Amino acid sequence: MRLSVLDLVPVRTDQSTADALAATLRLAQNADRLGYTRYWVAEHHNMPSVGATSPPVLIAYLAAQTTQLRLGSGGVMLPNHAPLAVAEQFALLEAAAPGRIDLGIGRAPGSDPVTSYMLRGAAGRESALREQDIAQFPDYLDHVRAMMSRNGVRVQLRDGDYVLKATPAAATEPRLWLLGSSLYSARLAAAKGLPYVFAHHFSGKGTEEALELYRSQFVPSELAAEPTTFLTVNAVVAETREEATALILPNLQMMARLRTGQPLGPLQLVEDAAGAELTPPQQHIVESGLRRAVLGTPADAADQLRALATRFDVDEMMVHPVASAHLGTDQRTAPGREKTLELLAKELF
Repeated sequence: MRLSVLDLVPVRTDQSTADALAATLRLAQNADRLGYTRYWVAEHHNMPSVGATSPPVLIAYLAAQTTQLRLGSGGVMLPNHAPLAVAEQFALLEAAAPGRIDLGIGRAPGSDPVTSYMLRGAAGRESALREQDIAQFPDYLDHVRAMMSRNGVRVQLRDGDYVLKATPAAATEPRLWLLGSSLYSARLAAAKGLPYVFAHHFSGKGTEEALELYRSQFVPSELAAEPTTFLTVNAVVAETREEATALILPNLQMMARLRTGQPLGPLQLVEDAAGAELTPPQQHIVESGLRRAVLGTPADAADQLRALATRFDVDEMMVHPVASAHLGTDQRTAPGREKTLELLAKELF
């Protein structure tokens, strides 16, 4: 089984953004050393607990300081950006780290309406433009892919064709993936013959139906000859299940606050989460998250990953290490997240 990593660059209550980035770099370098396949970073905006706002910037930062990992976006939220800008960014990343770049693209905004409005600048003032971007998402996918290619895309003008390229002389192209959390994305990925990843780590609902639809309707393409997918899952692994549970509670409590409309803050430390008071709906969300996560001792966690891989018929699992830290931890490190990757590697590699 291949293992990969999803990283949102969590920012704890004891960390600055610089601290969180230093911890992410250490985690990526450990994943590189341990033999993980790929390392993806996300695009979320104006969240107190998430430092990952610009995937291409983070990918460049990590690619310069790792050697083997495939670096990618999980994902770039295309409606926030001009397709040409995305194509240019990832064509340059591929030129700098040939054969190591994945471009995962999603359709969601990755932000709240106010932040989305500000992110889009002048275009954000026109809601019709936003709806137009969503409606044209399938075409924008094609445009990004074509502009990253060696031949570029031909734009028909009245006085002849105009060739538009993301980079003057592409030798290789990033691997394009479609990301999603709905049947819409599964159907679109199948129709376009794209590799596809369903956001199983987010809610755990609808994964089987989406993957079945994707596989049954898949149309082979030069991007993928057959359905290509893997599974994302939240994970915390420690020497004991009790320690793993303590480390995951801050993340689950944060998700409970998010889903019940409560104000968010940085990711709490273990000691603060241990004394948190939750409403019954919030406690239900936490308990559901405990059941869905890969959680526990190395042997138990490895068995859980194997079972998920068998259930969803995948040969790659992307773990989202969501462990927080104890009071007094070096702010520029994330020992619980590092330990999760190390213990899984020992069991599965």
